[in-house]
Amino acid sequence: MAASPVAPPPAAATPAAPSVLDASPAPLTLTGQVLRRGAELQISWRLAGALEGVCLPAPAPVPQRRDGLWQTTCLEFFLASPGADAYWEVNLSPAGHWNVYCFSGYRQGMAPETALQALPCRVTRTPGVLQLDLTCNLTALLPGGGPLELAITAVLEQAGGALSYWALAHPGSAPDFHRRDGFQLRL
Repeated sequence: MAASPVAPPPAAATPAAPSVLDASPAPLTLTGQVLRRGAELQISWRLAGALEGVCLPAPAPVPQRRDGLWQTTCLEFFLASPGADAYWEVNLSPAGHWNVYCFSGYRQGMAPETALQALPCRVTRTPGVLQLDLTCNLTALLPGGGPLELAITAVLEQAGGALSYWALAHPGSAPDFHRRDGFQLRL
């Protein structure tokens, strides 16, 4: 399969309204890039701006599979085969911790995905920028290959504990990353 570069239209995630971050004196931007080559999926997130107001865990010396990563700052994506009820949620912490859950249907049958035993990502921090890059082989999840539907999302926790929910699209009246109409990218 030929490489399929996809930049999130309009190349940036936006917080759900109303968003705590909308009132921040210094704005944040979240942009990214998605690329698929056969069974390999590459995703990059770039969070820039007033990062001192965002809870960012320290880098872990040994990143591990962890539950509950979405309860604080977490970069995520959801993927599914078109028309299938089942889908996966991938959580990546700026500390390097990760998890992958499979669902049998909309918020149904959540279980850790045992087909993946590691999900190494590269986290780079510079003043005002957090960059997270992931390369993932999807063969264990989708052995037959085929097209994918993706939702690229993030949860950002402010220093005071408030959470904001970022996505390419928020199709409902409240943030819900599990909604299939939010899986806006097609690869």
